[in-house]
Amino acid sequence: MARSPLVEAAVAWVQAHYWNAPHLVRALEWLEQLDPAADEAVQLATVLHDIERAFPGPEAPVWDATRGPDDPDYNRRHAERSARIAGQILADLGAGPALSARVQALIAAHEEGGWPEADLVQAADSLSFLETNVDLVLRWLATGQHGVGPAEALAKLRYMRDRIRLPQARPLAARLYAQAVARVQEALRAGGPNRAL
Repeated sequence: MARSPLVEAAVAWVQAHYWNAPHLVRALEWLEQLDPAADEAVQLATVLHDIERAFPGPEAPVWDATRGPDDPDYNRRHAERSARIAGQILADLGAGPALSARVQALIAAHEEGGWPEADLVQAADSLSFLETNVDLVLRWLATGQHGVGPAEALAKLRYMRDRIRLPQARPLAARLYAQAVARVQEALRAGGPNRAL
């Protein structure tokens, strides 16, 4: 899949400004594997889907794991805020309004999916999360951040696996999920939080 100059500029922006850039860049790479013909809007939505997290502040939604990994209120606020911020970034990078509107619609839907392109963004996000964000889950588990204990950590990983709609992504997610769960279980055995699974 050839990346346009705009996609490359978005990747560079993410790498320069977002603490979890590896997750977004890897999501784009998963997209390229899942659908080498994915268009520019889908590529941009994939690499910018979580971008609101680069802008902490009082208006940023805060995930509370005790409300479940699929808290619809949190997911909606996160996705909508990411879409708005992505629109601002795309304008700064010179994207036209029609392209920006498509990207923002895809980002606003990335937690739920619902049509083929949105399902691609969602699947790429989940695959990347299961691959690149296990250390983040382990940090939440070690500190109790977001109310994450062993049950919540495993529920988050299951949610990221199970929400995938694309049949071709499910076997990939199953493998990554098994590896992620093994890492969480090993951390617990090695002296992580003294809470049983």
